[in-house]
Amino acid sequence: MDTLTAALQNPFTWGLLLGLLIAAFIWKSGFSARRNVARDLKRVEGELKNLQNHLNTQLKINASGNESLQAELETLRKQNEILRVNNAALQQKPGRAEQRQLQIQEIAIRTMREQAPGFAPAWEKAIRQGESEIDAVESGLVKLVRRVIPGLGNSSSPQTALTVTEETTDHP
Repeated sequence: MDTLTAALQNPFTWGLLLGLLIAAFIWKSGFSARRNVARDLKRVEGELKNLQNHLNTQLKINASGNESLQAELETLRKQNEILRVNNAALQQKPGRAEQRQLQIQEIAIRTMREQAPGFAPAWEKAIRQGESEIDAVESGLVKLVRRVIPGLGNSSSPQTALTVTEETTDHP
């Protein structure tokens, strides 16, 4: 025990003990800091995996949505092309132009019956009116009415009847 008290009275021993005590505090502080950093690193890695899983899921959802939209777009393009070809084929169907010309001439003849004097200029005017009426019939609401009720679309419009009446009163 005498050696222990003699060693404790030596200033080197006090310095050594004080240095060891400081080193122990620093070591414990470093150990807990490493443990906290390791815990935070595991937490951040877990969050990163969670975010990566979420991102992968979101990308898969977007990719499948984009694929379905692309497939639908391609289907619609094919349908559009088929409809365009069918429409062009129906327009080229034999008799379509002749049927249109016959309708124009029928309207012109009806108009000429009302306007007999001066047959040639009136005939040309009636042909032009017939063409304009058929053009009007082939586009818009008149076309729909003509498809639903076929005989209704061939009659003259009220405006045409009014001009015909005015012209017949001009030529007594």
